[in-house]
Order: sequence, then C-alpha cells, then structure tokens
Amino acid sequence: MPLPNTQHDAQNTVAPIKIAVAGALGRMGQAMAAAVEADAGMMLVARFDRPDLIGEGLTDQDTALALADVVIDFTTAAASVDLANTCATRGGPILLVGATGFDEAQVAAIVKAAEKVPIVRAGNFSLGLNMLLGFVEQAARQLGPETFDIEVFEAHHRRKVDAPSGAALMLGEAAARGRGVTLSDVAKRGRDGITGARPSGEIGFSVMRGGGIVGDHSVSFIAENESLTLSHSAQDRGLFAQGAIVAARWVAGRPPGHYTMRDVLGFAAQD
Repeated sequence: MPLPNTQHDAQNTVAPIKIAVAGALGRMGQAMAAAVEADAGMMLVARFDRPDLIGEGLTDQDTALALADVVIDFTTAAASVDLANTCATRGGPILLVGATGFDEAQVAAIVKAAEKVPIVRAGNFSLGLNMLLGFVEQAARQLGPETFDIEVFEAHHRRKVDAPSGAALMLGEAAARGRGVTLSDVAKRGRDGITGARPSGEIGFSVMRGGGIVGDHSVSFIAENESLTLSHSAQDRGLFAQGAIVAARWVAGRPPGHYTMRDVLGFAAQD
C-alpha cells in the first residue's frame, strides 16, 4: 500500500471560511445560518443578535467578530453602519451587508469603513436578480427615452419597512446607468393626484406590500405600441442566503474596498 503524500494533502486542504451571522434570530438570519451549516466550505462559528437577546446558542458581538473571517448581516441600515464601523476599527472581519433602507449618510459611512476592511453590500443577494440587473442595463442602453418609458415594480410581504426595496433601487440604478444618467435626477418614487403628463426619461417606481410575498421585481420598458417586461420572482429566502455564500467565498482574501454583487459576478470588470 503506498504511503499517503502528506505534503500534497496539506497543499490541497483548504480551511473552511469561518462565518458569523448577525441578526441570527430573524428570518434571514436563520436561513443564513442553515445555508452556512450545509456548505462544506463554510463553518458557522457564531450567531449573535441584539445585545438584549441571549440564549438559543447566541454569543455576544465582540466574541463573534473575534471568531469569524466573515460576518454576514441582514439586519437594519443603522445596525449595519454600527457593525461596519466596529469591523473597521478592529481591522476585521470582512463584512457582507444585506440590509436595505440606507440614506446617503449611512452609505457614505459604509464606504468609509470599507477603506479599512472589505465590505460587500447588496440590496439583494439573489444571483438571478443580479443577473437581471445586467439585462436591464443592456435594455435601457438600447431602448431610448424618446420612445420607451421605464417603470420598476416591486412587491414584498407586509412586514417590510422600506420602500422602494433595495433591489428595486438597484434595478433603477441599472436602468439609469444604461442611459448614462443619474437615478436621483430622473426617479419618480410616487404618484398621487394631478401629476401631469409623464416627462421623457423618467424612471418610475411602483410598490406593493401584502401577505407573505418574499420578493417580486420587474422592469417594464413601455412604448406607444409595444412593451417589454423583465422580471424576477423569489419563492424562498434561502436563495438570498445562497447568493451571500457565493459573495463570502469571493470576498475572502480580498483587499479592503466597497464591493457589490456586480463585482462578485464579474460585471464591474466589463465596464
């Protein structure tokens, strides 16, 4: 019987990425923990939630950050900013942020923290939704504002607190990028009353909230005599967790920087 090649084995043994999950008692936190535990390349080393929530296998935030290579956070914008600042001050771990509802100051704070640690921030970690972004950008580039209006529609469960959703805003940004404009200059985030005729080039947003809808998004390009709708529907929160795992694997070992799923999927490199 041949002796094992221990040098070869050591070179081909890759240590699992150590993951801590923030907001561990929430629906996404639970889905995220389950996905990490099911992945042979990941190791769930800690789960934590708000400081006043203890038990159920939770640890405190400081302990979790000390144990992890990557912390995955699907909590709230304010909590994510605090966590990003803490990771930057400590010099780690790497942070994945899936929270939505950020204002400009909070985004700026995340970007500043990313000068010290790698941060992947996405309004939606679904691989399918992020592929849709590329299709929307390409369509917007070809279907000009002189002929086609753009309307972004999104639907979520009744418990979602921000609108439009982070993913809807990502889709709006993709459409604006395709047309070479800034979304804030052309976005219409609500209509009521006598609004007047729709101006050329406007990117509109429509929102539905109700029941237990996980997440539906569509972008319609509407002309006088035809329309094109590109859409994505999420049936299970596990798909967001799977996308976050892809992002965690991609960002491990990267230098500090503010990354998005465009970077993870290689779209940014094509710009």
